[in-house]
Amino acid sequence: MVKISKNIFALIFVALTVILCFSLASAAGDPDPKILKVALLPDENPSTVIKNNEGLKNYLESRLGKKIELVVTTDYSSMIKAMRHGRLDLAYFGPLSYVLAKSKSNIEAFAALKKHGKCTYQAVVIANVASGIRSISDIAGKDMAYGDPASTSSHLIPKSMLAEKGLSAKKHYREHFLGNHDAVAIAVQNAKAQAGGLSKPIFESLVQRGIIDRNKVKVIAESKEYPEYPWAMRSDLSPVLKEKVKRAFLELTDRSILKPFKADGFGAVNDKDYDVIRELARILNLDLTKM
Repeated sequence: MVKISKNIFALIFVALTVILCFSLASAAGDPDPKILKVALLPDENPSTVIKNNEGLKNYLESRLGKKIELVVTTDYSSMIKAMRHGRLDLAYFGPLSYVLAKSKSNIEAFAALKKHGKCTYQAVVIANVASGIRSISDIAGKDMAYGDPASTSSHLIPKSMLAEKGLSAKKHYREHFLGNHDAVAIAVQNAKAQAGGLSKPIFESLVQRGIIDRNKVKVIAESKEYPEYPWAMRSDLSPVLKEKVKRAFLELTDRSILKPFKADGFGAVNDKDYDVIRELARILNLDLTKM
């Protein structure tokens, strides 16, 4: 009798576990959720990012007829993890963080920032004026600041620019990861690092806002054009909802909503547009599956 009771208990436990796992999986993959969780890049203080994007939240709620929950994760890796586990429906990625997320998640890029009619942008390598650095070659033996390891314009692109000049991290210079673009520029200005890499639009914004002094920090190199920051969505959202989301972004023209993105609008993109980022990672021997 005792054995039968234990067997029955075990069967019930297994059944409940299966039901719970099925429910969780269903919730994570809801093709038409009542609330859309929309992630934004953790480039600044989370409360600032959310406040600056209230206009986007209201716009999407109006266009999609759904509640929108803005999310800012602690860093790029936690954002990628949240997307992989179905805790996000839409996300605004950097090119590299999108490629990383795509390698681990069922997602698709559908729109990217557009500025001056182009969906491309550049990174810059900057230097402290007093450091005496005049070119990338002069960074040899110095401290180089990067943002997040999964950042395109604050890690992947500037690192590739140094590599093109024969400079490898740890071998020819000391690398430091500071988390975001702002921190890189400020560290260079304060001589905590002699050089650094970040997004050109972000650097220009920091100068315009008076946070960075051009008398203390200078641009020593600009990268070539690379595909802009993409918006991506869960591939298992309903076709109708996916089309609504795409139209909402591609038809967005409100300058006040676009201001935080430093863009004129959004243009259509697809996954193949980011093959150039995958090639950069290959050249630098970065294992995307381990980042």
